[in-house]
Amino acid sequence: MYTGLLHLHSALRWVVLILLVAATLRFLIGWFAKHSFGKGDEKLRLFTLISAHLQLVIGLVLYFISPAVQFNDKTMENDSLRFWSLEHILMMILAIVCITVGHSISKRKEEATAKHRILAIMFTLALVLIFSAIPWPWRAEIGRPLF
Repeated sequence: MYTGLLHLHSALRWVVLILLVAATLRFLIGWFAKHSFGKGDEKLRLFTLISAHLQLVIGLVLYFISPAVQFNDKTMENDSLRFWSLEHILMMILAIVCITVGHSISKRKEEATAKHRILAIMFTLALVLIFSAIPWPWRAEIGRPLF
């Protein structure tokens, strides 16, 4: 079960990243070009939120069954244990909070530019957090394959 969930979590990261990058670019352009906020924008905002929350749920299940997550006297000294036990989950939860807050606030805004602006800002913050917390292959002790 653990391996299957880990593969699903790893594959779903690409869906989240693609949607988040596309949404961030679309909302940045919409903000600066003062575009209207259409049905496509609403769908992109919602699909990004749903994929991020699905990724969070799978990640939380993995967090509680993963052998890489340990809390002992060596957790803070070991780069890999610290990353998996604290850094990864904390930064990812903060990214999901940014996505959720951006989604929620933008729904209440009436003006299209305001919707684009809040989504662009919050999604950009989420993107920075996610990119910094992914276990990229080139990261020494925590790297995982791209696929």
